[in-house]
Amino acid sequence: MRISSIVGAAGLLLLVAGPGVAAAGTGPSGEWLVEDHSAVVRISKCGGGYCGFVAKGQPGKDYRNPDPSKRNRSVIGIEVFFGMRPAGPNSWAGQTYNSEDGQMYNGKITLTSENTLQVEGCVPGGGPCGSQSWTRAR
Repeated sequence: MRISSIVGAAGLLLLVAGPGVAAAGTGPSGEWLVEDHSAVVRISKCGGGYCGFVAKGQPGKDYRNPDPSKRNRSVIGIEVFFGMRPAGPNSWAGQTYNSEDGQMYNGKITLTSENTLQVEGCVPGGGPCGSQSWTRAR
């Protein structure tokens, strides 16, 4: 499975909501088709914020995980968004995990319309960022 399509080029993404932001009260909960259509991530409320798990995609193993005990686990079902908390209008920030390189990134998700989610990930400490536009899976 190409988790890079889930978490972006460098890992993840960071964008600011544009003029077409979602209606007040909506959130990112639901299933989202990643930009290259290789996977679906399910985002839901958890703990005071949002988290996201790989719901569908091509089978593969988390072989680059820094924890050797997790390297044989399937990427289907792994958590890729952690503790996404409000960070502005229709925007949430937290951490993301990229199984392509086994790294955690500073992440941000922004609901730019009812059916479009901007996903961004940045290397901690001011490193490079990447972003993608996901669409709501129907």
